Amino acid sequence: MPYVNIKVTKEGGPDGTGPTSEEKQQLITGVTDLLQKVLNKNPATTFVVIDEVPLDNWGMEGRQVSHIRAAQT
Repeated sequence: MPYVNIKVTKEGGPDGTGPTSEEKQQLITGVTDLLQKVLNKNPATTFVVIDEVPLDNWGMEGRQVSHIRAAQT
């Protein structure tokens, strides 16, 4: 019973709030298909969870991603 947790920043969608519902569906389908193909896992017992993390809660290079993005514009 695989459990996959995908974490993405809450940005990039058409309204800047994160992946669209269609993009999330593609991720869920793609991960489920990959686990079935590579590890022969049953899609009926494969769980995929997508967490959207606000930019203030995601850091890299010792800085919040919100500050990195603001400096890029």
